[in-house]
Amino acid sequence: MIVVRDGETSKLSTDEAVVAIGVFDGLHLGHQAIIDMLLHLDGERARDAIPTILTFDPHPAQVLAPERGLRLLGTLEQRLEGFEALGIEQVRVLTFDRHLANESASDFVGRVLAGELHACEVVVGEDFRFGHDRLGDVELLSAEGQRYEFGVYEAPTYGEPRWSSSAVRRALLRGDLVDASAILGRPFVLRGSVQHGDARGAELGFATANLATAPLQLIPLEGVYAGAVRTPDRQWWPAAISIGTRPQFYEDGELLVEVHVPGYSSDLYGARLDVAFLQRLRDQEVFANVDMLTGQIARDVRETLEIFEKFSPLASALLE
Repeated sequence: MIVVRDGETSKLSTDEAVVAIGVFDGLHLGHQAIIDMLLHLDGERARDAIPTILTFDPHPAQVLAPERGLRLLGTLEQRLEGFEALGIEQVRVLTFDRHLANESASDFVGRVLAGELHACEVVVGEDFRFGHDRLGDVELLSAEGQRYEFGVYEAPTYGEPRWSSSAVRRALLRGDLVDASAILGRPFVLRGSVQHGDARGAELGFATANLATAPLQLIPLEGVYAGAVRTPDRQWWPAAISIGTRPQFYEDGELLVEVHVPGYSSDLYGARLDVAFLQRLRDQEVFANVDMLTGQIARDVRETLEIFEKFSPLASALLE
């Protein structure tokens, strides 16, 4: 798959392209349906064209409304991996900044869709808006399509209630993995790198990997979760996950994502991990003493192993 960023447009194919436009944060089932629609457009031009995604980084809302504090469901790298797995052959990543936000919808179509991508068909969601002050919509895009000789397809609303990245965010922030997974079509996966901590987990007999995530990455509701972690050898292992401030030891601690991988002994410091959330086990708690805490952690690990054992036959289908 070809990935083209600003300043690299010479890498773009000169052949015609079928293009889907969007951020596609989380690449949930609705996004997947749009991409499937793109890949199965009728007509000779579409069949011979290059399946292409036009996406944006950073998320437009982070530029236009930073006060919202929008958190992302995945990194750009995760999005790109997902596009490739779904059969996309070319991705144009546009840097979203104030300059791009001020470009008129018509100029955007001429410069990017017609000029850079040689679009012959374009697929967008029914609520698609673009251009300066978001004045561009499906109707304007269709009119521009007639001018530049490309067709426009409006993807329907998918899901009941509607599948959306916002719905996934809301579910994760209330700790509802069932709803989040139903919209994503797979467990939520948090990507990060392992950093050094204070070895508190090792002192308790349950060594943990402290996960440093990308800026503005969404972290699910504080609590303890059963999950799975993909290690650098690309294997999935059971993982007991704690998200919290370690209230047992600190009154005002830093929010941490700590991952205990039972049975795994290799050094993970500096490694990139994908952490999948399978089931929420409990809230964070303060125990009367450390022995009670370690006893509960042991029960959490046992439950995690049981959940992973039930889930693991599906791991390759849902997580790869």
